[in-house]
Amino acid sequence: MDADTVMTVGSEMLWVTLKLAAPILLSVLAVGLLIAMFQAATQINEMTLTFVPKLIIVALVLVLAGHWMLRLLTDYTQALFENIPSLIG
Repeated sequence: MDADTVMTVGSEMLWVTLKLAAPILLSVLAVGLLIAMFQAATQINEMTLTFVPKLIIVALVLVLAGHWMLRLLTDYTQALFENIPSLIG
C-alpha cells in the first residue's frame, strides 16, 4: 500500500463519517439554537428544557434517517472489503 491509497481510503472514511454525523448534528444544532433563543427571551434557565427536546430530535432523526445511514455504512464497508485484494498488492 502506498501513501496515495492510504490517503484515498482515509478520505473516503472521513466523508462517510461526515455524511453519517451531519443529519444528527445539524438537527440538534438547530433545535438547540431555537431553545436558546426561547430561554433568552423568557429567562427560563432549566437544563431539562434543553436536554429533552434534543434527545427527542436525535431519536426522531435516527428513526427517519437510520435506514439510509445503515445502508451508507454497509455499502462503504462492503466496498472496502471488496477492495482488500487491490489494496494489498
